[in-house]
Amino acid sequence: MTDEFERRHGFPPGANEVRLADHADQTPARTLAQAGIVPADLVTFYDSIGDVTWADVGSGYFIDPAGDVLLRFEQYGAVDVSADRKADGLVIGSNGGGLSYVAGPGGVIYRTRTASLDEPELDRVADDLRQFLELLERSLTRFVANGEPGCL
Repeated sequence: MTDEFERRHGFPPGANEVRLADHADQTPARTLAQAGIVPADLVTFYDSIGDVTWADVGSGYFIDPAGDVLLRFEQYGAVDVSADRKADGLVIGSNGGGLSYVAGPGGVIYRTRTASLDEPELDRVADDLRQFLELLERSLTRFVANGEPGCL
């Protein structure tokens, strides 16, 4: 992907990596788990993966480090993910275009329709983290093949 990037876009590629987790990533993930505000599969993810940064795939795809997720939760609280405001989710990343990805309590992944998280309008993009990661993989594969990142 990076070999053709500069020729195609006119500037060098940015960071594109899946960073392995270290102790600094695992500790905040466990704090989130103990608070009961994060789906179990996300805690498992953060045991192995520190963060995902694909800055050059479309506008970018990012899964934030657990420390950033925890800090955002401590500063701003959870995001309402249900119409009756009885279910809370956590912002776990973004698409680089101003839209956020939110993990709901049952593991469902949502994407905001706007950049605002005050009263977000959400679209369900995946039933769980595994499906969300598979969609990200398809977006990367599509981008490498034809320069189109898809609609995630």
